[in-house]
Amino acid sequence: MKLIFAIVNKDDSGSVSSALTRAGFSVTKLATTGGFLMAGNTTFLMGTDDSRVDEVISIIEQHSKKRSQMVPSSTYGSSSYASFPMEVTVGGATVFVTDIERYEKL
Repeated sequence: MKLIFAIVNKDDSGSVSSALTRAGFSVTKLATTGGFLMAGNTTFLMGTDDSRVDEVISIIEQHSKKRSQMVPSSTYGSSSYASFPMEVTVGGATVFVTDIERYEKL
């Protein structure tokens, strides 16, 4: 058994959630905030058999798109100068897969 943590941009969370549910995965969604841009994310938690990990990752990858976004340069750090917009890449997904020592559904 594996536990998968997937951090997904909030704009993609509905599509990811629907696709995982359609594929038969039980998913827990948590509203989270990223530390870099302080933007909203969704963190998904899923327990699955080892043999289905690649399927989960493929579904997340298909429904998590990277995109460009303009943000104030002050988002990147503190500066006493006037901020100017910078283009950054947001979206996609960060996925962690860990072993589960014990699993019980009560």
